[in-house]
Amino acid sequence: MSAISDPNGIPGGEFGGAKPWPLPALLLGVVVGASLQLQQPQLWHSGAYGGLLLAGLGVVVWGWRAHRRAVVFAAAALALFALCGLRAAHYKAEALQPALEGQDIRITAVVAAMPQANEAGTRLRLAVEGAQLGGQPVRLPPRIDVTWYGSAFRDGGPAADLAHPPPALRAGERWDMTVRLKAPHGLRNPHGFDLELWLWEQGVQATGYVRAGTKDDP
Repeated sequence: MSAISDPNGIPGGEFGGAKPWPLPALLLGVVVGASLQLQQPQLWHSGAYGGLLLAGLGVVVWGWRAHRRAVVFAAAALALFALCGLRAAHYKAEALQPALEGQDIRITAVVAAMPQANEAGTRLRLAVEGAQLGGQPVRLPPRIDVTWYGSAFRDGGPAADLAHPPPALRAGERWDMTVRLKAPHGLRNPHGFDLELWLWEQGVQATGYVRAGTKDDP
């Protein structure tokens, strides 16, 4: 009597018989490749990641069809290494340009999350739709965090400017406002909360405040 199943394959499936099943190798390669990319001290050019990704996917397909688990593992690791690097390089390219830090920039943006009010004012997460500096369009990160202060605040100078208090803001509203931004920064506290990493995970690449003083545009 012939065998109807095989512990090394999928009974009745495409990879039945004595041929090994490559899915575990694929999944392990995915985890290893992503983990290795996270250890990179510096990102490569996005074109390098793109080439590696195409090569890795091609070898994964070949190794899967040939039931070569070692090949599938290595190619999957390469593909996920490249995919994570490509995503990070693309994200980094959208970061706030250093020349725009500390400038009064007029933006059109949508309140992308529930505003968080406190005794100092209202904290907003904004999805930027457009931005201008001195009447000329500029590129800002797609998502920023700003605070609309409701009392006197200092702008690095000796004089304090009384800000117009924020109105009742709601998620989904679209606003024109003037903001002053900077790249996200946090304290280097060992084993403490990593603000920059948290903002990176949230897709926020600039923080700042709304210019709502008596001399600013409404």
